[in-house]
Amino acid sequence: MGIDYGEKRIGVAISDEGGGFAFAHSVIANCSKCATLNVAQIKKICQEKNVSKIILGESLDYKGQPNPVMEKIEKFKNILEKETSLPVIYQTETLTTQEAERIQGKIAKIDASAAALILRSFIEKQNMVK
Repeated sequence: MGIDYGEKRIGVAISDEGGGFAFAHSVIANCSKCATLNVAQIKKICQEKNVSKIILGESLDYKGQPNPVMEKIEKFKNILEKETSLPVIYQTETLTTQEAERIQGKIAKIDASAAALILRSFIEKQNMVK
């Protein structure tokens, strides 16, 4: 599973069973005051789709330094790991939302498309290591 964490929306993507492709899945409204609700929705998707790991977008600036949102992403990561018992791995998300907008235009699932790009980037990186 790939996740693009945003302060307003959380994009979710899923890979195929073989882990070779990434597909936009859904967008969850981010209720920052109710992180457990957000995680419960993600946990449900993990169970339905037999997810074995979560790839979470790491928000860095052009110098490779954490953006201000990284503090919230780190807290979200900790809750995800605790509640899902799955490994949560960071993957740099630099410009994924802009790339998703360029490819698909401004559509409702843009955050899910950005999550798919994060997941695709992770998959490609893993395939290069093999």
